[in-house]
Amino acid sequence: GQEIVLDQTPFYAESGGQIGDTGKLINGKNVFEVLDTQKIDNVILHVGKISSGVFKKNDQVVALINVERRLNIAKNHTATHILQASLREVLGNHVQQQGSLVSAEKLRFDFTHFKGLSPEEIARVEEVANSYILKNYAVDSQEMALKDAKKAGALAFFEEKYGENVRVVQIGNISKELCGGTHLTDIKQIGRIKIISESSVAS
Repeated sequence: GQEIVLDQTPFYAESGGQIGDTGKLINGKNVFEVLDTQKIDNVILHVGKISSGVFKKNDQVVALINVERRLNIAKNHTATHILQASLREVLGNHVQQQGSLVSAEKLRFDFTHFKGLSPEEIARVEEVANSYILKNYAVDSQEMALKDAKKAGALAFFEEKYGENVRVVQIGNISKELCGGTHLTDIKQIGRIKIISESSVAS
């Protein structure tokens, strides 16, 4: 694939378990299909192919994100935070995120717990998650110093490397996490959360 780097971009590069945006970069009749967005150090790469025309250095482009896909990813990312809050509510505050995958179709949430979940616990987690959605808590995000975020009690995914300034995403009074991902402002848009499978890894 080909890669284009812009001086600034609205495209989200894959990180923190969230997949990268897709879309188009357009300059008149010249069109570049963005099939993935990746980050190397602080450089954001728009990966894809030229579907018509040519692109050269210093061209000005219009960056168009596939918004429907972006919205579905945001639904799943906000749902991941709600799921973590629900797991902590039902199983206890020892539950910690170990990783996640957030795509347009689904989410996967990896967490620590000392045993597999019973069907009753899964049903309860789902019930709590959906009750949170019905309450339609506001989603708020703000940038702050890492030490202030820790003081405010924001949950961190411990394997991530955080800079001195971080973004804290808060959902009502149920969830406060360090997160650089894309989120809904209106959690009712999620509809409902359905847990379709649960499994454990040996380690």
